Amino acid sequence: MAQPEVEVYFTPYCGYCQAARRLLDDKGVAYRAIDVSGDQEQRRRIRELSGQSTVPQIFIDGRSIGGYTELAALDRSHELDDLLASP
Repeated sequence: MAQPEVEVYFTPYCGYCQAARRLLDDKGVAYRAIDVSGDQEQRRRIRELSGQSTVPQIFIDGRSIGGYTELAALDRSHELDDLLASP
């Protein structure tokens, strides 16, 4: 079964970004990490896609799930496993 496409927009100096990536790494989730530090075009893109300008911004199959707080809440409720299991 194919894993859904996961994208994480981050900056290297963001603690929440590091926590989000660590959570995904610990779960063995493959994801595309997109560093948006100093990249106004990527920042504009995540604002358009998510309505948010903060990082991290996490997308699963193109669906915005929010940042680290939302990712961790999905993990605690086991909804993250469901999202990652369905292609």
